[in-house]
Amino acid sequence: MKDICSLTSRQNQTQTTIQEKQRELTRPQHSRQSRFMGWGKLITSTLFLQLLLMAGPSWGQEKEEKYSYSQLLNDINAGKVTLVEIDPRLQTAQVTLKGQEEPREVPLLQQNPELINSLKANNVQIDYNPSPDNSAMVRLMLQLPIVLFILFIVIAIIRRSASMSGQAMNFSKSRARFQMEAKTGISFGDVAGIDEAKEELEEVVTFLKEPEKFTAIGAKIPKGVLLIGPPGTGKTLLAKAVAGEAGVPFFSISGSEFVEMFVGVGASRVRDLFKKAKENAPCLIFIDEIDAVGRQRGVGYGGGNDEREQTLNQLLTEMDGFEGNTGIIVIAATNRPDVLDRALMRPGRFDRQVMVDYPDMKGRQGILEVHSRDKKVDEEVSLEAIARRTPGFTGADLSNLLNEAAIFTARRRKEAITMAEINDAIDRVVAGMEGTPLVDSKSKRLIAYHEIGHALVGTMMAGHDPVEKVTLIPRGQAKGLTWFTPDEDAGLITRNQLLARIAGLLGGRAAEEVIFGEDEVTTGAGNDIEKVTSLARQMVTRFGMSELGLLALEEDNQENYAAFDEIATQIDSQINLIVEKCHEKAQNIIRENRAMVDRLVEILIDKETIEGDEFRQLLEEFKEPVDSGIELCKSV
Repeated sequence: MKDICSLTSRQNQTQTTIQEKQRELTRPQHSRQSRFMGWGKLITSTLFLQLLLMAGPSWGQEKEEKYSYSQLLNDINAGKVTLVEIDPRLQTAQVTLKGQEEPREVPLLQQNPELINSLKANNVQIDYNPSPDNSAMVRLMLQLPIVLFILFIVIAIIRRSASMSGQAMNFSKSRARFQMEAKTGISFGDVAGIDEAKEELEEVVTFLKEPEKFTAIGAKIPKGVLLIGPPGTGKTLLAKAVAGEAGVPFFSISGSEFVEMFVGVGASRVRDLFKKAKENAPCLIFIDEIDAVGRQRGVGYGGGNDEREQTLNQLLTEMDGFEGNTGIIVIAATNRPDVLDRALMRPGRFDRQVMVDYPDMKGRQGILEVHSRDKKVDEEVSLEAIARRTPGFTGADLSNLLNEAAIFTARRRKEAITMAEINDAIDRVVAGMEGTPLVDSKSKRLIAYHEIGHALVGTMMAGHDPVEKVTLIPRGQAKGLTWFTPDEDAGLITRNQLLARIAGLLGGRAAEEVIFGEDEVTTGAGNDIEKVTSLARQMVTRFGMSELGLLALEEDNQENYAAFDEIATQIDSQINLIVEKCHEKAQNIIRENRAMVDRLVEILIDKETIEGDEFRQLLEEFKEPVDSGIELCKSV
């Protein structure tokens, strides 16, 4: 009986353990890595199920325990038992009684001599029927989730290590984008405004397509073409057009992608790039912003950059070293040719240097035609007028201009772009977003006089660019604006033109002084004075247009001789003389045309914007210009 009580106690402990294990496993766990939570839930469910399976027989035994060991002995002695099947592994016996088909289960003791003797004495049939031993399978099922979990972690670590190893192996590989057939979607028909540069590169395409035409007479294919020009002029677009026209393998990479913090990586990438190029020759290699890797060697402060210099050395060797690279043409682009190493610029490496400059008026018109193909433009829009109004615009600027006009058109719910949207887009690109108009006040009147002063003095001075627009509508940081647009693209600028520009810039301050007095001048001329000082200083120190003679005292905005006190004093004196003469001339123009200034200010305040043609028509209604400005140029 003690053994029976002990067995019952173990069963109760098993149930308590199962319940505690269930509560413990169902608590929320806060893991650092969410990807292991699914595995944790799976293991929890598996362990709980296995515990239930192991405890199942005990529960079934507890529910069916209605026949005791002592009752079995009594029934044997009474002759009621016909068959006893003993299971020595589970320590149970299946007892079949007379008149009953279903056997009854009885738990046995560790040793059962009385039962055996009683069965033999009463001639009861005894069978030994041990149940299969599943303990090994149960242990395996218990351990399998843990093994799988550990195996998953090991596989994850191995895959991570393999990935890092692959990255380390590919660290020195070239990062150039490769296209077996360059499908850039760009052809020479999409390039306008830079006809000279396009002709140079069309020859490169011919070299690649029909090399025998040149090699037959001993001509060699150029090894490199360097595109030089300001940002936005179309250098990268030209390279895409060459790739699209040539139809040969095309590699493209930026100069900054060669250089890394580890010494030797950039040189290895250069070697790998040219190795791939030689395998696919003839081909093109385009290096954008080559100044990132091609700067002059040994000129940095505190020593040079070893990694960049080794990369440059390898690039020089690959382009024109001991081994040739027949069939490989390198096209590079930069807007800073002055910083490139001399060895990189020589023939044999970059045989041709193609200037990609700002487009002229005809070029701008061609660019506008290209960018307006995919836009709905009204028939009344004159691309020639737009090109005339946008001197100094690059191809990127003109593309942005048409895009802004398209945005204005969509915002106003129009079906096509008109000149109104074009003009608003030009104003926004040049001066910024339109602000809230000023209310009629003293400040608005003062700004009107300031802007009319600019426009009037600029118009009265011979050699000055014509007025495009005078407006009181704020844009950006400016409360009012006066725009001048040249009739044609300026190449060389004369001394008279420079003096006229200075006088025009001082027209706003001169109007404030004449109309309101020197005590009421404002800070509105701050930017004008900066430009005036810069122009006058260049006339003295760079252009030789002063009494100091034909001397270049400064170069590329770097002070040279101007750093000495005596020369600096003379330079300042000459700058002051030029500015004062122009300032005096601007004041005289305002005084002599005071009535005209007042009338123009009233019209400007009323309309807020006066176009250039209207402004010149209003001046003609009063009188002809009083002075050509030639005497000023002679007196300064």
